[in-house]
Amino acid sequence: MTDLDIFSGRTLIVGFDGWSDSADAASGAARFMALSSGAELVGLVDPEDFYDFLFSRPQVTLDEDGQRQITWPGAELYAPNPDITADASMERLYFLIGSEPSRRWKAFVAEVLELITDQDIQAVIFLGSIPADSPHTRPISVVAHSQNEVVRAQTGAERSGYQGPVGIQSVLAIELERLGIPTIALWASIPHYVQNGPSPKAMLALVAEVERYVKVSFDQKDLAGEAFQWERNIDELAENDEEMASYIEQLEQSRDASDSEAASGDVLAMEFERFLASQSEDEADGGASGEESDKL
Repeated sequence: MTDLDIFSGRTLIVGFDGWSDSADAASGAARFMALSSGAELVGLVDPEDFYDFLFSRPQVTLDEDGQRQITWPGAELYAPNPDITADASMERLYFLIGSEPSRRWKAFVAEVLELITDQDIQAVIFLGSIPADSPHTRPISVVAHSQNEVVRAQTGAERSGYQGPVGIQSVLAIELERLGIPTIALWASIPHYVQNGPSPKAMLALVAEVERYVKVSFDQKDLAGEAFQWERNIDELAENDEEMASYIEQLEQSRDASDSEAASGDVLAMEFERFLASQSEDEADGGASGEESDKL
């Protein structure tokens, strides 16, 4: 077996927006790949039982005729459509895209697992993104974590030793492993000073990592162009902000000093655990003040 054979069968790629989706990188990458592969909607979770719509609000959009329509938060499963998918290698790729539920996580997980097992999924790749002390001018670091011994042996992924609050993806991963479905999580680092808006550069980094694992190639031309423009826009902001430019230069020097494959993984792992710890502290503060928290 090669180091990528574990993802040679039916592979599900998961991206949830919310706490583990800084700069919309994880959900954005999943949506990009689903659209690029021509996947079609085959299942969904009814949002009524799992979401607080005051917290996860529905969105209004305009259709092709200019009519208003409502998009509800939820989770949707996409499967390959042979009539649309031009590349046969993509006919084994499935996508789960959605919003993190506000309540009844156990019931939510049960419904999602039923959707997954009905499609005979053989392996799962979770996508995530977190804010980090990294400059936008350098490549986006992506670290792989897996609790599955076989996956780690075949891919070189790290085993996470984190203990503390987790998101819906971690809950799903544990349950999938119990069912004998191997999982891996790919986490991208997002420059924390630009995490509030979508980052096509981070999406591109996650797409490239998925390509490496599943041995497919997506048409990245448009996304690469958006990533270039995203970086250029931040450059222009920094050109007119001496303090911001100085801070970015410090980050660049720090990144360059530790820019090796091992160091990048270690740094991102530490950033990840620090991020989770900070969210736990924020939850405690929010609970004390009576404010509703959106953390996992």
